[in-house]
Amino acid sequence: MNLQEVKQRFEIIGNSPLLNIALETAIKVAPTDISVLIYGESGVGKEAFSKIIHALSNRKHGNFIAVNCGAIPEGTIDSELFGHEKGSFTGAHDTRKGYFETVNGGTIFLDEVGELPLETQARLLRVLESGEFIKVGSSKVQKTDVRVVAATNKDLLELASREKFREDLYYRLSTVPIKVPPLRERKEDIHLLFRKFAADFSEKYRSKIVTLEPDALQMVQNYSWPGNIRQLKNIAEQLSVLDEDKVVNGHELQRILPPERTSLPMLLGTQVENGMSERDIFYKVLIDLRKDMNDLKGIVFGMLQNGASTEAMNTVVQSMNRTMHQSEQLNTVVAAAPNYYQPVQQVMPINGGVQPINHIIEIDDATPLPESLSIEDKEIELIKKALQKYNGRRKKAAAELGISERTLYRKIKQYDLE
Repeated sequence: MNLQEVKQRFEIIGNSPLLNIALETAIKVAPTDISVLIYGESGVGKEAFSKIIHALSNRKHGNFIAVNCGAIPEGTIDSELFGHEKGSFTGAHDTRKGYFETVNGGTIFLDEVGELPLETQARLLRVLESGEFIKVGSSKVQKTDVRVVAATNKDLLELASREKFREDLYYRLSTVPIKVPPLRERKEDIHLLFRKFAADFSEKYRSKIVTLEPDALQMVQNYSWPGNIRQLKNIAEQLSVLDEDKVVNGHELQRILPPERTSLPMLLGTQVENGMSERDIFYKVLIDLRKDMNDLKGIVFGMLQNGASTEAMNTVVQSMNRTMHQSEQLNTVVAAAPNYYQPVQQVMPINGGVQPINHIIEIDDATPLPESLSIEDKEIELIKKALQKYNGRRKKAAAELGISERTLYRKIKQYDLE
């Protein structure tokens, strides 16, 4: 089956070179039994690639199951994947088959594989190496013949460097890696996808097809689409329902498009270079600003004692004001987490001469950063607030924090927050 036939059969829209490379790789690897790792951002359509690989493989008549590893609590994921014996844990009233047993002869798709606990990773590695597994609460080794296709939106090697993912498992899973490009790298496909979604929703809601005027079309092509295809589909559906004349201009589109992501560090986010999270960068910026202010204050006091000129004093205080202005640029972040730090007050400018020394000493009255900048303490504080806000409902608390429910479950156990 060639590339165009695959696109037609699986309703893959787009002609981007990066998309074509990913599809061609999936077509070539499908007839084999080797493991595949699909990686890409959330919403790019990684599961569609797993279905293509299964449908074009020799296992196409076997079972296919997709498992979201991030949605299964840590305490039950081993049972879900490998099964359990009756009485092996509280609530195990009957013997249960796991996915690796029920999908024998087929394909299992492990989405968000980077969320797997280390103990489960060891069990999965054994399946990949020998086809063997043991049910929870059993001592009997069982065999299975399952092809594993995994997907992730994280850097597994970076997780391995922090001992949160097994490096040997990474190399087992990624025998053939497939990168699914984000929508912002497929600009030529955005309008095609929008028209497809608009036609689908027109049929669903029995309405006219939404079309984009030139300014709106330019806007969708230049937008970053952090939610990728899933987000574009949601926008198309909103317009199909809400827009009356079904001809959308840039002003109308801008009202429903979320604002572009800010370059300022966020409190909760993905991992970035050198193992630092965006939240870590947030703290580092604040600490550096405070250090700069303390250094400048020391210079001011030294100059006063040495009888420095008014011009020199003005230059230093202007530097202090610029430093304070930088802290003000973090106000959007502070609004999202007001308890992380208190804004430092602006230094009063010197008008026409050096302020009396007692006025400069008033810089010390600025509210300082809290002495404790422990990431762990702040994480505990945020988890407590989220659980209190939603009366202990973990699913909603996890969504508020921007993490999976399973990760929240693990954090609660780690910090003894039951």
